[in-house]
Amino acid sequence: MKHSTSPSRTTESAPRRGRPRDAARDRALLDATLAVLAESGYGGLTTAAVAARAGVSTATLYRRWSSKEDLVIAAAAVHAESEGTLPDTGTLEGDLRIVLRDKAAAMTGESGRLMRALIGEAAHNTTLAEALTAAFLQPVYRRVEGVVRRAVERGEIPPVEDTDLLGEVVLGPVMSRFLLTPRSPDEVDPATARETADHLLPFALRAVGGKTGGAC
Repeated sequence: MKHSTSPSRTTESAPRRGRPRDAARDRALLDATLAVLAESGYGGLTTAAVAARAGVSTATLYRRWSSKEDLVIAAAAVHAESEGTLPDTGTLEGDLRIVLRDKAAAMTGESGRLMRALIGEAAHNTTLAEALTAAFLQPVYRRVEGVVRRAVERGEIPPVEDTDLLGEVVLGPVMSRFLLTPRSPDEVDPATARETADHLLPFALRAVGGKTGGAC
């Protein structure tokens, strides 16, 4: 008896793959998200407004992100602050100066704009709050911990308790200065950010047991 043969699996067509995502279009949508947030806040943000700003259809946007919350979280990830390398000036004062200046610069840039636009919503949106924490707080908090840990290893300061709170103690003042203090656009230029960081440096040093030595 002759048996019919089934097509070989090796001859079966491979499953179709979707069109690759356009990285440039993704970035345009995320930049448009930041622009609309800065103008209208989270409550006024709509996917239609973002799509229009980016010059694409809402269908294009929804193929990438299913909600405005997902879109905002993606924008936060793009503008997240890098933990970067630990500064190595040889002193706690010099290292903290760099960390504070970097954070002040970030707060007057894109990440600061995003945080200011979302801070109210994050107060009662756990998912958004967690995304902001991961993008803008945890990396720089770890950087502060590393700087202080190396100062302890050098014998420059005694061991610090509750190291998990160091980031909040050291960076809290510079963040609140730029997040909560009303400012005109000409008050957030790089030179002003740098001066603010340097002004807060002695307080940060005392908070972790260091002393000001006048290093530049």
